[in-house]
Amino acid sequence: MEGPPPRPQETTLDQNLSTCLPESPLRSEGCKQVRIILTPLSATGGEGHYRHLTQKCLLEEFSSCEESSGEEPKAKKACTRLSDRQTRAVTCSTESRRPASVAATASNDLEEEGDSESETPTLDNYSTQLSAYERKRLKNITENAKFFASLKLFESAERLRKITTKGQPHGIRTKPTKTETKPICRRSMRLQRVDPLGAPLPELRPQPEPSMEEHPRLPPGPLQMIPADRDQETELTEGFLNLWARISQETLNKAEKPVACNLESYKASLRRMVLREDAVAKVVKNRIHSVAIHPSESRTLVAAGDKWGQMGLWNLDCKLEDGVHVFELHSQAVSCMHFSPFNPAHLLSLSHDGTLRCGDVTRAVFDEVYRNEEYNLSSFDFLASDASTLIVGMWDGEVAVVDRRTPGTSAELSADLNSKTRTVHVHPVSRHHFLAAGAGNVNIYDVRHLKQHGSSPAVSLVGHTKSVASAYFSPVTGNRVVTTCADDKLRIFGTNCLSSLAPILTTIRHNNNTGRWLTRFRAIWDAKREDCFVVGSMSRPRQIEVFHASGELVHSFLSEDYLGSVCSINAWHPTRYIVVGGNSSGRLHVFRE
Repeated sequence: MEGPPPRPQETTLDQNLSTCLPESPLRSEGCKQVRIILTPLSATGGEGHYRHLTQKCLLEEFSSCEESSGEEPKAKKACTRLSDRQTRAVTCSTESRRPASVAATASNDLEEEGDSESETPTLDNYSTQLSAYERKRLKNITENAKFFASLKLFESAERLRKITTKGQPHGIRTKPTKTETKPICRRSMRLQRVDPLGAPLPELRPQPEPSMEEHPRLPPGPLQMIPADRDQETELTEGFLNLWARISQETLNKAEKPVACNLESYKASLRRMVLREDAVAKVVKNRIHSVAIHPSESRTLVAAGDKWGQMGLWNLDCKLEDGVHVFELHSQAVSCMHFSPFNPAHLLSLSHDGTLRCGDVTRAVFDEVYRNEEYNLSSFDFLASDASTLIVGMWDGEVAVVDRRTPGTSAELSADLNSKTRTVHVHPVSRHHFLAAGAGNVNIYDVRHLKQHGSSPAVSLVGHTKSVASAYFSPVTGNRVVTTCADDKLRIFGTNCLSSLAPILTTIRHNNNTGRWLTRFRAIWDAKREDCFVVGSMSRPRQIEVFHASGELVHSFLSEDYLGSVCSINAWHPTRYIVVGGNSSGRLHVFRE
């Protein structure tokens, strides 16, 4: 049989407390004593805030107490209340961890002690139950609270708050205005006209006033063919002029017409054209605005006009240092230049300065053909096949008919087209018709019906949304017109009939946005064909593009080694496979077989 269950071992209060408290001093006989286990408050959960008196709480209590009154400070009462609550909390925490018999014994002792002592424990009674560190900490907190209360910080803050809000509507705060201080302007010693030692510098002499024109107009009349570089040897210049005259005479004697070929043979010829190192040279100082190629079959002679009136001639069949010759015959941009188709010994050039000159190599002189100081000239073309009559366009919209056979430098006829004129071009077959392109308008006029005011076009080429940089007839029949517009399009118009509206045959998307520092593109027909033209390109790597009239890209001239810039102005040789491109730094690039 099983015996009775084992009786739980009784543990006395002294045995239980002896494990938690140090050995206590001898107790006096006949005196009741309560032993309380001091346990860390962190283990009791939410009782830790009773253990510490915050300095802010004591500060508020002491600040609200007046020194004149004899009442006990509220901070001390608060400490007394907190000490009573902490004592009870610690007792309850201890009883919860003790056995029932021990807890009951302790409870009886507390009740008897409560009967004998009716007074509430004070701060001094509570401090005797704390360790030395706790008592010292409580004393410091009390002294700090008294000190801060003597400063009366809360009263001062309340007075300042009333002062700042006085005279303002309730709940509205005004933003304080910032006082702006002007910065002190410091001047250097140079501007103060003093040297590093502080002595005043002597007064500056008045500088001469600059001239009104940086590039003044050249005097009217003929100019001698004297190179701009005065140090150049005279023998080299004379030899070059003699070569120019000789090849011009040879060209007149042969006068061969280009042989037509199919498109595939034409592409193969273009692929054979390359750019070599000796075919790149700086011919003029500034941006190139016009390019021309001498029609010689035996020699390669090219010409370029720049922004400030210089004309450079380059013979590619000799050394570079001996082949470039520069002349100054204008004061502004040379915007148009052509060798005479009737006599290649004549090179005609037109400038924005209002002059049109003809360089006659046989007499080594630049004659003045036309002069108009009121308007800036833009372009010209030959009306007659013998180059005796010219059509001259002006920026303000006027055109002039100039006859080179009459004496003087005036025009035979002037007409207002009521539109800005950038380029003029004569029909290759019906030579009394010419194109005028400008500010969004491209029209074909009949020179026989021009009037001084109110001239009407024979045909209008419509569809352009921005300004037109150029418009040219196809070189053989004139049945097509290619235009270069600022709306990034190249358009091909059909001009078989010059008495009705010209339809758009092809539109080619092309980047024509050259910007401020590049000359505007001009699409130029190849004189050897009726259906292909060349134009500059903004694409990378830098190249010169050839398009077919159908819109097909036929070929791109490029060279990674020698072509690194945009060639805005280009020109074809009339019979040979040679293309010349000019950039904005005065450099020419010649592609040839």
